[in-house]
Amino acid sequence: MEPLSVREVSERIDTLLDELRQSVPAPALERVEDLVQCVMALYGEGLGRVVDSLDEATLRRLADDEVVGNLLVLHDLHPDDVDTRVQQALERVRPYLGSHAGGVTLSGVDERGVVHLRLEGSCDGCPSSSLTVRSAIEDAILVAAPDVVAVEAEGMVETGPSLLQIAPFRPHVEPDASGWAHVQLDVPPRTMSAVDVAGRALLVANLDGTLVAYLDRCPACLTALSEGTLTGDRVTCPSGHAYDVRLAGRALADGDGAGAHEHLTPLPLLPEHGAWKVSLPTAAPAGVVHP
Repeated sequence: MEPLSVREVSERIDTLLDELRQSVPAPALERVEDLVQCVMALYGEGLGRVVDSLDEATLRRLADDEVVGNLLVLHDLHPDDVDTRVQQALERVRPYLGSHAGGVTLSGVDERGVVHLRLEGSCDGCPSSSLTVRSAIEDAILVAAPDVVAVEAEGMVETGPSLLQIAPFRPHVEPDASGWAHVQLDVPPRTMSAVDVAGRALLVANLDGTLVAYLDRCPACLTALSEGTLTGDRVTCPSGHAYDVRLAGRALADGDGAGAHEHLTPLPLLPEHGAWKVSLPTAAPAGVVHP
């Protein structure tokens, strides 16, 4: 039997506690919760003594491990405060978010554990780009800062709400109902490739080391983008419609007949443990046909 991931263990604990709250009498439930707290306190005390005996380099290496790092956060032993961890998460995700948002600035984390972000230069009028930004940011922060309870991001597209509120989440719960799919990618710099993920046709372009992903379908003529050409940051479909794949797939004015407000459908694409994961939408945005 393969060992469960941190996320799966956390979800299992949450499920068991919810089942107990529904089926166990209040006095017995209080004893169960007291037992859990005692066990956590014991492990926390032991972990604290281990941390006290470590040099800074060793502690840093352990804190960077997802499992150990989350245990350190749980027992308030992590060497970085929540603001630092959230900022580091944004720095890691920023290269893969750059095609969908001009900039992400951390305003701070308030006393309730809510992260406040400011998005600048988002793709105006592109709801699919907003979903990409939301999904990528939420997942990155979940991993780095499980003690955060919610994220609020200002500066979304004009067609959506002015304030994006990511509902409070439990540690390690998947950020999006559509989930993330893992994929192996081998796309050399300055090339693009068609990739099948869970039966969906994706276009992955390598912009000199930064990988971006879109649904492999031109919104103007419905042809496969992967059958077209990539020149710099410009993807041109077989029918001549051109899009800027670094700027959220915005249609280029000199493209052949593409509407000025047409966009490709961007997908969150993030590195994970030497591989990649991509989040697939469950439904197409208005006016976009999925393959």
